[in-house]
Amino acid sequence: MEAIIYNYYLSPVGELEMAQEGNELLWLKFFETQKEKRIKQEATGSNLFTKAKEQLDLYFKNELDVFDLPLSLRGTDFQKSLWQKLKEIPFGKTISYLTLSKQVGDVKAIRAVASTNGKNRFCIIIPCHRVIGTNGSLTGYAGDLWRKKWLLEHELKRSSVQTELF
Repeated sequence: MEAIIYNYYLSPVGELEMAQEGNELLWLKFFETQKEKRIKQEATGSNLFTKAKEQLDLYFKNELDVFDLPLSLRGTDFQKSLWQKLKEIPFGKTISYLTLSKQVGDVKAIRAVASTNGKNRFCIIIPCHRVIGTNGSLTGYAGDLWRKKWLLEHELKRSSVQTELF
């Protein structure tokens, strides 16, 4: 097992922590406390961190729709297939939990879909923020709902048809 190394990215919606093991990202998550950061050694010189930061820069400039980074997806086969399905949601578009559960083959799987969405370790890269309630409401987001709203509005800026969310 290789050492896990960490790095940080300051985004318009707060600081993000990324972790790497080997040649794959382990996670990209919103970072809330400086206490946790003090106990972790920040790594520099990682080509993967450099590539991730470059792609995040492009995303926040509205110049990148899809991330191309090696991710260490750890979970059940169902979870991995759902996370892949999330990556297929187009930039600037949303999908409901119900529609997503139908796409994975079982309308009754809506709770499993919501739970798996919440276990996504790659905020922004695997765009779980694009999943909304059936009535269009914003529900559940590990990074907080204000960030989910910000990310969706950010992506809509490039949409050809401007619509108001929420």
